[in-house]
Amino acid sequence: MMKKRPSWSFLLCNQSCKSNPSKTADDYHQDDEVKADKKNGKIVYDDSVKRSSGGWKAVSFILGNETFERLATFGLLANFMVYLTTKLHMDQVSASNVMNIWGGITNFAPLIGAFISDAYAGRFWTIAVASFASLLGMVTVTMTAWLRQLHPGACTKEQLELGQCQGPTQLQLGCLLLGLGFLSVGTGGIRPCSIPFGVDQFDPTTNQGRSGINSFFNWYYTTFTVVLLITQTVVVYIQDNLSWVIGFGIPTVFMAGSIVFFFVGAPLYNHVKPEGSIFSGIAQVFVAAFKKRRLMIPAPTDNVDGDGSLLFYDPPLNGNVLSKLPRTNQFRYFDKAAVILENEINPNGDPLNKWRLCSIQQVEEVKCLARITPIWASGIISLISIVQQGTFTVSQALKMDRHIGSNFEVPAGSIGVISLITIGIWLPFYDRLLVPALRRITNHENGITLLQRIGIGNIFSILSMVVAGLVEKERRRWANSGMASMSVFWLAPQLVLMGFCEAFNMIGLIEFFNRQFPDHMRSIGNALFSCSFAGASYTSSILVTVLHRVTATNDRPDWLTNDINKGRLDYFYYLLAGLGVFNVLYFLYCASRYRYKGAVIELENKATNVVDVEMNSVLNKGLST
Repeated sequence: MMKKRPSWSFLLCNQSCKSNPSKTADDYHQDDEVKADKKNGKIVYDDSVKRSSGGWKAVSFILGNETFERLATFGLLANFMVYLTTKLHMDQVSASNVMNIWGGITNFAPLIGAFISDAYAGRFWTIAVASFASLLGMVTVTMTAWLRQLHPGACTKEQLELGQCQGPTQLQLGCLLLGLGFLSVGTGGIRPCSIPFGVDQFDPTTNQGRSGINSFFNWYYTTFTVVLLITQTVVVYIQDNLSWVIGFGIPTVFMAGSIVFFFVGAPLYNHVKPEGSIFSGIAQVFVAAFKKRRLMIPAPTDNVDGDGSLLFYDPPLNGNVLSKLPRTNQFRYFDKAAVILENEINPNGDPLNKWRLCSIQQVEEVKCLARITPIWASGIISLISIVQQGTFTVSQALKMDRHIGSNFEVPAGSIGVISLITIGIWLPFYDRLLVPALRRITNHENGITLLQRIGIGNIFSILSMVVAGLVEKERRRWANSGMASMSVFWLAPQLVLMGFCEAFNMIGLIEFFNRQFPDHMRSIGNALFSCSFAGASYTSSILVTVLHRVTATNDRPDWLTNDINKGRLDYFYYLLAGLGVFNVLYFLYCASRYRYKGAVIELENKATNVVDVEMNSVLNKGLST
């Protein structure tokens, strides 16, 4: 058995208590600069200096910048599938792959942007540089529609349907991809920093600050929904019926306006200095646990110090971390990283080598990531159905009767508004009526758990693909039998189901990541949500490419041929539904083994406050020793 060493807290108390012998453990733990929040186990740091910047004046400029930026980005891309197939004369599979691959890169980019912002540049300069990159990308894409040298020559609708139009040259395609690349750089910097930068303008240690943060989230998502409605209706209509140059030029002007808005408010912003990325702390846990991989961790006991024969490094929280995590017994391999061995701590209580000794807080943060990752992976398959709204759903709409009356034709890219309307109607009903009713039945604060909400969204994802397959089968039968084209509103059932999928799955995942990640790791949660879409885009692209190559026969084209009247798009939808069934089974297995972070804290709080019981018990033991 290993020799028991003095605890870190005792070492620290030997250094600090000598200068003030009358200071008790409670006095030490609740210093003049620190107060323990007895209700929720959080440490809140008082800010005696009033903030001279930030607040709603600063946030108004941030929201203005965000609104213009989203109007620009979404306005450019809302109808992009139609642009690729009709203006650049790309076939359906190639256009879909461009959309999916670019979407995947764009949704992975926020991980890099978050790292650069947290470790080096800070949020202000990351957003500033990324905004210029987005503007450059939008100008480049607009030029592909404006300059005749950057897009193929004109082509009739009949030639386009027969595949007789000349596609883009390497130069033309290269310019397009260059513009999309700049947009990816811009999105990678703006998306992970916009919400945290807005939150930075409020003081979370005051009631007014916390109220301001909640209001900021409400305004942020309100403007987000309004922007989607505008881009998928007004901007798409301009692109389809007036001019692609004007339709792309308007979002480009909005992007330039967002940059002006952002810098006008610069004197008002509260800037938080970059203090290093948490990715290094995660890597340290993996390395330290590997170096101690031969160390045996005894069976858990009820001792506060841990496993009896071993002591774990558990210092007080630093100023960046507001919520202390208790030690848990899942993924106990990582606990080895926090075990104190000989000659691993300085006299002042700091580890000699951070790559050999990590704190319990660092270990538990890695455990949170390990618990969440399987749930995150299950979201990839369920989001594939939503990805199809921008690709094959638009292709279906192009082959259907989109007229309302005799004079107005619904743009194919606007059909996705049905999903947004579904979300807009359902969420108030769900929040105000259904949740209170479910709360009386389940006694759960949110009516149902977060994992139950995500699971319901997975079911709607499957149903949407089944209905999409049935509608496509009927649409194809009508088209090939010579009957009049089906109304585009036959797509409404699958889009309504996709809307329910978003309302349950997407919003559930956002809330899940924000609640289950530690407070200062929420930027990773937001980046992981973007990565879910990236995974869905790449998976969809792989499926499309494989099916395009293997489903063609000598007498029949492939399922996803350019003329969907000759293909079998319905089979593709059924395949996605089948994958969704296996995904639900995988999700149920992961959900049954998941332990909520809140449940862990609740168990620790049954005795007393998690911070007080852990720190004061160790401190008192050290003093008595």
